[in-house]
Amino acid sequence: MQVLFEARDPEGAPLREVAIRRARFVMRRLSWLVPRARICLSDDNGPRGGVDKRCQIELSTQHAGVLVVTTVARDWRTALDGALARATRAVLRRLRRSQPQTRSA
Repeated sequence: MQVLFEARDPEGAPLREVAIRRARFVMRRLSWLVPRARICLSDDNGPRGGVDKRCQIELSTQHAGVLVVTTVARDWRTALDGALARATRAVLRRLRRSQPQTRSA
């Protein structure tokens, strides 16, 4: 799986390796379905503090198109982990919806 990283804030740049490693670990079972992921970290209101660290993950899937998940948290790591968890659930939900439903009587 190819992981692209973008940090719009200088404080988020050191998390590059951590973000790429976490994304590959979390998506390891879904890598056949998600060939490319893009992680973008940004700080909404700058150095003023507060709940403003944003992590946006864009997943390009083979059958479900593009999924975009955004999470806002107090620190970078929490925002990253929350966005990865939501992205995994979204991919699994799309995968289940695309499979034909069988009814048992």
